[in-house]
Amino acid sequence: MPKALLLENIHPDAAQSLRDHGFEVECLKGALSEDELIDALEGVDLLGIRSKTSVTRKVIDARPTLTAVGCFCIGTNQVDLEYAGKNGIAVFNAPYSNTRSVVELVIGDIICLMRRIPAHTHHMKHGMWDKSASGSHEVRGKTLGIIGYGNIGSQLSVVAEALGMRVLFYDIEEKLAMGNAHRCDTLNELLEQSDVVTLHVDGRKSNTGFFGEDQFEHMKQDAIFINLSRGFVADLDALKKHLDSGHLSGAAVDVFPIEPKKTGDEFLTDLADEDNMILTPHIGGSTLEAQKSIGQFVSQRLEDYWFKGSTMLSVNLPQITLSDIKSNFRIAHLHANLPGVLARVNRVLGEDGINIAASEVSEDMYASIDLVLDKLEAQVKKFVSRNKEIHRKGRANDIDVYTFEVTEEDGERTITGRDHFSPKPMSPDEAAMQLDANDFEFLTFLNSENDRINVIYRRKNGNLGLIDPIF
Repeated sequence: MPKALLLENIHPDAAQSLRDHGFEVECLKGALSEDELIDALEGVDLLGIRSKTSVTRKVIDARPTLTAVGCFCIGTNQVDLEYAGKNGIAVFNAPYSNTRSVVELVIGDIICLMRRIPAHTHHMKHGMWDKSASGSHEVRGKTLGIIGYGNIGSQLSVVAEALGMRVLFYDIEEKLAMGNAHRCDTLNELLEQSDVVTLHVDGRKSNTGFFGEDQFEHMKQDAIFINLSRGFVADLDALKKHLDSGHLSGAAVDVFPIEPKKTGDEFLTDLADEDNMILTPHIGGSTLEAQKSIGQFVSQRLEDYWFKGSTMLSVNLPQITLSDIKSNFRIAHLHANLPGVLARVNRVLGEDGINIAASEVSEDMYASIDLVLDKLEAQVKKFVSRNKEIHRKGRANDIDVYTFEVTEEDGERTITGRDHFSPKPMSPDEAAMQLDANDFEFLTFLNSENDRINVIYRRKNGNLGLIDPIF
């Protein structure tokens, strides 16, 4: 039975959906460190995380059987996407599911800070009656500056306009303005005009420290600052300085450079003593509605990848949408975009009498081929004359490892196999590493790019796979 590990208190709908599709599911409430994650991933095929667990190169190298990672959130900067892709690990996220929840929190923060609700609440809790309009404003007619005009920024733009706000936005990419929003040519142009500045940038490394002393200096007198994007984007020491000086009238911060890994952990910040300040524990997308939607969305992406080979909405693999499997088998081949690779695969399949019922190929390096197998009794005999032997090499992490000995014109060469091909996409090593010498029906060897050797095999349980060797 395939296994999924879900971390960081992911909505139970995700676990239930995976169980309904035949997965053994383990759920943990907190995030895991790098070493803890490596230990926990033993025997795991699918991993689900949120923002605090990092899937690094070390994790990927230690657990090559991992097939896919679901980020049950918007951001994916916690995963080494490029390295995961090179190792055949698909990564999915939920780019839209919590957009409305974040937008509503930003609107709530704006209204509360404009009316100085945090300061009034603090005074009331400490026995002070301070009925005053000083520093309190309506949001109607005020200017909102949105930095980062993606899914959240653009929807925020629409809602803010409905409240009567004038909307400016700045983005390094070309974006279509919603409603009457105005695009600023420079960041400073936005900062110098906005009564409220809100950050909605992504998690790319180049955004680290993006909003610092110089940017705060350019903000209007008595402006409000809001960050619900990434904790490493804004300089919180600079923010405190401009709050203490009276330059800024208030702020809301939902994300921090360093955050606790689980609920209940201690958290301290120098911003806690500010008067008109809203501090929230990274809950921008944490509504029951959003988490339920994310749980359903990401689990479906993982299931589609596992059972169909569909990579649609993957953030690190070529995207291809596939229907249900209607033929005997489906093989999904992840390969370099080099000439002749698919032609070689098709030739080997044809030589063994395997009919291709349908195939789809992405623009980059992903192919799906549906197969119809006839006359299996004749086909399974061909491996005897075509190629030679399979030998157990040893065990690595309690998984059998094999070498394939291939006789060629230039002599013998020994290679170690790893699976990139399966009827329903398996983890890279699953089929190859678990092959038993008496458990296969035929093997076919094929030269691939850079004179690599691929091995197509059929196991007695009916699974068909392609081993892409590493040597």
